[in-house]
Amino acid sequence: FGSRFCSSHKWPKPWRPVPQRTRRAMAEVQAYRCMVDAANKATELPLLRIGGSMQENPHMRIFWAATSSFFLCFLAWFSLAPLGLEVAASLGVCENQLYPPADHRTRPAYVKFTNVKTEMKYCRYGANVGDSDCNPPPVGSTVDDRYDPSTLTDCVCTAGTECNRLLSDAATASVVSSVLMRLLIGPLIAKFGPLNMQCCVMMFGAIWVFAAAGIRAPWQFIAVRFCIGITGAALVTSHCWCSLTFAPNIVGTANSTMEGWGSLGAGVSQAVMVLMLFQPMTSMGMQADSAWRLSVVFPGMFLLICAFFTKILVCDTPTSRRMKASEAGDIDNASMRAYLQVMRDPRVLVVVLQYGACGGTVLSIFNSLATHFRSYFQLKASDAAMFVSVFGFMYLFAAALGGIASDVLYDRFGLRGRVWGQFLGLSATAIFLFAFGSVDNSQPWYVAVAVVACLSLAMQMADGMSCALIPFVRPQHIPLVTSLVGAGSSLSSALQGLCIYRIIDDDLLPYKVHALYVAFCALLSVVYYWPEHGGMFWGPRTEAAADATEPNPDGDGKGARP
Repeated sequence: FGSRFCSSHKWPKPWRPVPQRTRRAMAEVQAYRCMVDAANKATELPLLRIGGSMQENPHMRIFWAATSSFFLCFLAWFSLAPLGLEVAASLGVCENQLYPPADHRTRPAYVKFTNVKTEMKYCRYGANVGDSDCNPPPVGSTVDDRYDPSTLTDCVCTAGTECNRLLSDAATASVVSSVLMRLLIGPLIAKFGPLNMQCCVMMFGAIWVFAAAGIRAPWQFIAVRFCIGITGAALVTSHCWCSLTFAPNIVGTANSTMEGWGSLGAGVSQAVMVLMLFQPMTSMGMQADSAWRLSVVFPGMFLLICAFFTKILVCDTPTSRRMKASEAGDIDNASMRAYLQVMRDPRVLVVVLQYGACGGTVLSIFNSLATHFRSYFQLKASDAAMFVSVFGFMYLFAAALGGIASDVLYDRFGLRGRVWGQFLGLSATAIFLFAFGSVDNSQPWYVAVAVVACLSLAMQMADGMSCALIPFVRPQHIPLVTSLVGAGSSLSSALQGLCIYRIIDDDLLPYKVHALYVAFCALLSVVYYWPEHGGMFWGPRTEAAADATEPNPDGDGKGARP
């Protein structure tokens, strides 16, 4: 490291007394474990360099605090989803609890029921044309054994049942609260700082995760899921935190890596809540009702522990324990006037749409993929779940690759390189999504799996490139832009499900229509233009370019910095 970047640097002994003014200037020079620029933002991302005090290594403390808190918030956000059937059984809303099969043999949910484990049907001889009853036994049979209640699971919760509606309404409430909180948290970050807001989100989420253990009625389940959904705002806080900590040359890698690893909290919720908590408890003899209630206590404990250590060990920015409003950009960041000003910027609207086209698409595809493989390609539930898990765990590296690629393009071509990277990532996503919608079941299932692997890589790399671009859209309003982008992602996923996958009654066409939407969002990249940086096809204005190319202390010659 250079002398001003190395934490082990010691000032040489002067051969003569140092003037008081020089001593003060020397004391103001902060020695960090990471290389920094003139604004004390880290210009590197040494993941394993975690030693040092808060003053020596604030950058990596902030990175790991943002990543771990993001991970635990998403784990808590989705903690009740894998236990939905157990919750429904405890609340008595399963179809076979509300309508016992012995008294309601022709319930549509029973007539259409197929046990995915045994592949046995409730109707031994199939259902009639309108699914109103089971077909009678063959002629000559002396026993009317058309119904087989033994195939029904402990909690029948298929489409059209009260149970299914409850779980759907609870999931919708969770998304709605995350959208609302993501919109609100931007100004709050500018006013109170990312550290305080992240700790508040974790503590608030912990309270309602604990409250989930006491759910006794369906409305309470919906209300608790709504309140827990507020933890989804950790996405905005973590993005803003890293954007204020890392320099432009590495912020793409930092943001995308943080989001990729943090988003795994949602992916591992199935393993943590079911395989590591619920099933071991039931195998030891605990009742299912008690087991799921005790299981949800653990994510709440994790959040409280993380909030406590984050508050005492981490700071808002590398240079201050408590962030000043001016450090977040425009000092008016917390006002509604600033919010309206940001929303009028077409570049902000484009980045919201584009992040929804990659980050929102990840959620939409993740929700529909297992069902598509099971129903259209007739794969076993275990095989479909394995493919979906692989799709999710690609976040370990795919999003980070997108951020790294964006940083490389920025180093070579400036901000225009990031825009082109965004365009290419979304274009590749559209191509592979259209290709997936073109793979019918006359082809081997592994063809679809191969296309999904390429789609996952392209989509998550595009997600990482979007994370790298967000801090540059309006550098003076980072909290507000990040807030809008985060809210737009959740809203985009919900709208994609409602307007594409629910309306279009076809197995493949929804994916092709979705691909066209992603391609349209990719073409919007031509809207990006900055006077000092230019756009996709237009260079910067002469005067602004001259200002932007003035030498700056980190020596990369790009001048203007967010």
